[in-house]
Amino acid sequence: QVQLVESGGGLVQAGGSLRLSCAASGSIFSINAMVWYRQAPGKQRELVASITRGGITNYADSVKGRFTISRDNAKNTVYLQMNSLKPEDTAVYYCNADALIAGSFRYDDYWGQGTQVTVSS
Repeated sequence: QVQLVESGGGLVQAGGSLRLSCAASGSIFSINAMVWYRQAPGKQRELVASITRGGITNYADSVKGRFTISRDNAKNTVYLQMNSLKPEDTAVYYCNADALIAGSFRYDDYWGQGTQVTVSS
């Protein structure tokens, strides 16, 4: 199995910055896409940003120009640099990885436990 651990969440002022990290561990053979999702209270979980192993990125319209996703394949870690934060960015941020574990024949999705990001106005 794959374990994902998010870190870097916290309380910040509007306009501030925060960097989230998600480290994957386990019997990992390969990780394709790594994705950040977020879920605000009373809202549906939404995709924030994704990145393939080769570095192809996609962003939700609401975060384009403010957030940057990146990854370190050697460390099996994905990052989300969050700049110009707004109160509406407040949510629990979840890391997701499309990974192939050693001995498996298919990719599966794995989720982290989430990290809280709170942006005050």
